Amino acid sequence: MSFQDSWVRDKMENARGKKGSAPSFRRLLIMTMPNWHFTLLGCVCAALYGLPSSLYSYAMTDVLSIYFENDKSEITAKTRTCCIILLAISVFGFAVYILMDHSFSIMGHYLTKRVREGMLYKMLTFEVGWFDQEENSSGAICSKISKDARFLQSLVGDQLSVMIQTLSIILISYIVGLTTAWKFALVMISVQPILITCYYMKGVLLKISWRKGLNAQLDSNRLAMEAVRNIRTITAFSSQEHILHLFMLTLAEPRRKGIRHSLLDGLVIGSANGINIGSWALPFWYGGIMLSQGSITAKAFLQTLIIIFRSARIIAEAGAMTMDLINGVGSASIILSILERATQIQPDYHEGHKVDSIKGEIELSNISFSYPSRPRVLVLKSFSISFEAGRSTALVGPSGSGKSTIISLIERFYDPLDGEVRIDGQNIKNYHLRSLRRHIALVGQEPTLFIGTIKENILYGSEGASDAEVEDAAHTANAHEFICGLKDGYDTNCGERGVQLSGGQKQRIAIARAILRNPSILLLDEATSALDGEAEKLVKEALERVMRGKTTVVVAHRLNTIMNCDLIVLLEKGLLVEKGDHASLMEMGHTGKYYGLFNLLHPGREK
Repeated sequence: MSFQDSWVRDKMENARGKKGSAPSFRRLLIMTMPNWHFTLLGCVCAALYGLPSSLYSYAMTDVLSIYFENDKSEITAKTRTCCIILLAISVFGFAVYILMDHSFSIMGHYLTKRVREGMLYKMLTFEVGWFDQEENSSGAICSKISKDARFLQSLVGDQLSVMIQTLSIILISYIVGLTTAWKFALVMISVQPILITCYYMKGVLLKISWRKGLNAQLDSNRLAMEAVRNIRTITAFSSQEHILHLFMLTLAEPRRKGIRHSLLDGLVIGSANGINIGSWALPFWYGGIMLSQGSITAKAFLQTLIIIFRSARIIAEAGAMTMDLINGVGSASIILSILERATQIQPDYHEGHKVDSIKGEIELSNISFSYPSRPRVLVLKSFSISFEAGRSTALVGPSGSGKSTIISLIERFYDPLDGEVRIDGQNIKNYHLRSLRRHIALVGQEPTLFIGTIKENILYGSEGASDAEVEDAAHTANAHEFICGLKDGYDTNCGERGVQLSGGQKQRIAIARAILRNPSILLLDEATSALDGEAEKLVKEALERVMRGKTTVVVAHRLNTIMNCDLIVLLEKGLLVEKGDHASLMEMGHTGKYYGLFNLLHPGREK
């Protein structure tokens, strides 16, 4: 078996082994320990919540039995007493419920805050390869941080509350019922499984039907969103009728399924209602026999009936929440798998070599590499190259030849399958990565600007710099002039992803940010490929000033931008094909691949 096949197999086995198992409820409760007093108070109030519910049923039967009295004054006195008792029960229940809901809500919000902070912190330490996976797209990650964290709050807070309330009500109801009329209570308890099943089936079926309806309309919702998002194109092509036709087609299948399932839903819910009503026959029949024999009073009969009947309904409603519980468990598994995952590339490796400065010598030795998302496709094969300190090296070649991959390996976004990446003669894996990256700056093809001012974006990663240093960096990057021409100057807001600025302006701000770091190693990944002629000229001038005296690795498709580099390396299918400066490579004439590529991209220019 080859090294690559073995590596792929190990990765797949590890992925299978890390498939999340259901989290233990104990593990989730431990996460609430920083707010244990709120959790404890909520649990106590949830346990007490069963008391007013059972006392209410008990008092209501007292009220009903009063109206069978013959003495009017006695009816008035007993009614007044029962009203006071019911009022006291309601006040007690009101206070208990407020305390319970308040405590579990606070515990849940603190838990959600800790989980979201923990998830984001862990994600920011993960290797870049983790984000390449389809299930870890930006949309999925946002959903995990927002929606799954809320599900976890519901699982730990709401479900814990419901569970304790249900147990409390069952315990109190059964004790009161068995104390009042134990024979009749046993008959009622024996019927409860039927009542619980009926209520449970109704609740679960209605929830399933509602969710099926939502899922069935996903396609139509997507189509409607796409139509609204692209309304200009639809209007330009007069495609309104076509969109409406497609929308009707997406609704046709959900309609057919809805009609088909409605018969089953009606049959099941109708049967549940019928069985529920029919199950009352046994308690009433047996209660009637006991009343006729004088072995139970009418008051005891009603008290036992109502108390145990209410407990059956509460148990069923709690059981119907199992669908929410399943969703919560699934979300908890996802969250815990992230919180407990160990990154494969640790940026703060405590035993790593911390550096205050580096020369910038880079060497890739016998590198074999494939991306985690495409493990069977080798991008680099036993590849070796050296970058001298203080000199510029350009990487050229067709798309997919491994140019940007080399940049990623130097930044240690990924680790090679085989071979070593060395900086200043030491394996990059032996460095404290965060301290090493302070001496490396990357300017990409699509510059990343954050919401905030231009000054904040230039300062990103170099927060201790002064205003004068920021302006010097902007001057060097040919950005100062256009920044001063803006209304708010350096305090101009860039907008989301720098939407307020042009491509050339964003690129120069990104260059200024790299200059401010004063890096020993500068990585330029097609930094001018998306610019127009004037912007490219300004950016090129800025880059040439920045590159002086730094180890620079340049990836470029426009060969006229790298003609002045000390070394040019031509890559093809992960292999080094040619290397030399521009003049020596052009001297190879038609036999050289660089010569052919240069003339293909720049016809008429052979020097």
